[in-house]
Amino acid sequence: MTEYGKALAATTTPIPGLTVWELPVHGDNRGWFKENWQREKMTAEGLPDFGPVQNNISFNDAVGTTRGIHAEPWDKFVSVATGRIFGAWVDLREGPSFGTVFTCELDPSRAVFVPRGVGNAYQTLEPDTAYVYLVNDHWSPDAQYTFLNLADKTAAIAWPIPLDRAELSAKDASHPRLADVTPVPPRKTLVVGANGQLGRALRAEFGGVSHVEYATRDEIDLAAPDLESRRRWRDYDTIINAAAYTAVDTAETPDGRRAAWAANVAGVGALARVAAQNGVTLVHVSSDYVFDGTLDRPYREDDPVCPLGVYGQTKAAGDAVVATAPRHYIVRTSWVIGDGKNFVHTMASLADRGIDPRVVDDQIGRPTFTDDLARGIRHLLDTSAPYGVYNLTSTGEPASWAQIARQVFTLTGHDPARVTGVSTEDYFAQASGPVAPRPRNSVLDLGKIAQTGFIPTDAVAGLQAYLA
Repeated sequence: MTEYGKALAATTTPIPGLTVWELPVHGDNRGWFKENWQREKMTAEGLPDFGPVQNNISFNDAVGTTRGIHAEPWDKFVSVATGRIFGAWVDLREGPSFGTVFTCELDPSRAVFVPRGVGNAYQTLEPDTAYVYLVNDHWSPDAQYTFLNLADKTAAIAWPIPLDRAELSAKDASHPRLADVTPVPPRKTLVVGANGQLGRALRAEFGGVSHVEYATRDEIDLAAPDLESRRRWRDYDTIINAAAYTAVDTAETPDGRRAAWAANVAGVGALARVAAQNGVTLVHVSSDYVFDGTLDRPYREDDPVCPLGVYGQTKAAGDAVVATAPRHYIVRTSWVIGDGKNFVHTMASLADRGIDPRVVDDQIGRPTFTDDLARGIRHLLDTSAPYGVYNLTSTGEPASWAQIARQVFTLTGHDPARVTGVSTEDYFAQASGPVAPRPRNSVLDLGKIAQTGFIPTDAVAGLQAYLA
């Protein structure tokens, strides 16, 4: 019997993410009315904003009609339009909750949210029962399902109507037992730009995690017109964009300007569209170059951007595009040091070869080590930190490029006095090509990411570890 007048409320279950919803139903002598799914109210009560794109109805003539146990590659919100059903759910996802079972009855005043990979089955308890389900992906013949036998003894579901007296299909009756089920893996993570300094650090951070994929620039073309159909993007949870055009001086040339805008804006825009259309979290790495460096304090995430050169302009535009994706992290960093050609590597090489460098001493900032950057990105994802912009560099006292060069000389056993500090203007006075303007203050405030529980590495300790 449908219960009228209940308040909207969610109840958790032993299966992570599976929630039962009590729905307000308003009835009188004419019948009843309910808001079957109400995004604003339900997300306020904790329902994931799962973005349904398809609405399906299952009508069942007879009592005892039994369907399942099916685990689909999408989330679903199941409710009853008329009649009453017994629902059974079994967690078929990889992880410690694999095999967990939950059952309850559903009627028009009760619904359930079923996360991707949780097997679901329904048995009708009244004739002419219809249940409705919203799903956040369109049905596709390429979708991969996972099944469990309705009579599995490990799950031991207490069906109200024994299966030998129920109506079920031959296909459902022949599904595998729990011991033979391959657990549903998590949605995938794709790292774009996997051969760059940050890409290699992300490979090291995630190691052999089976659901993380890596793509080089040659393997995924962000400019391809069919990018949105090249993969089944609904199978992905996260895209980490570690690719970028970073030749700041060359970006000031006509060819460089075109290349920078193509990679840092058009390509990023293609990823943002994919992410927005498929409920994917987009992680994008930004730069201190979105600021002009004139503030006398560290830059915060909410400071207005004011880039000086083409590279900074493209990074600022890319940030604005990424922000259109509902689920995004923009990780703003500076002075990146990783596996490959970089400032620290160059200074160490000069020190060893007996070359005394002239190094800029009027640009102030902190280095960022790619292993720290990769660790911070993983932290944001693992902790489900609020979406938005986060600054991430090393901690410690800000320094000039010349001061960092002297630290490198010291740590490699050389005389730091061999490094001569010069102004930016003097350093580039003899440049043969275009020179991009640099922000003089590149120090980023780290308070916001610290509030998530992430503590970056101290810059001096990071240098010591890197040079070791």
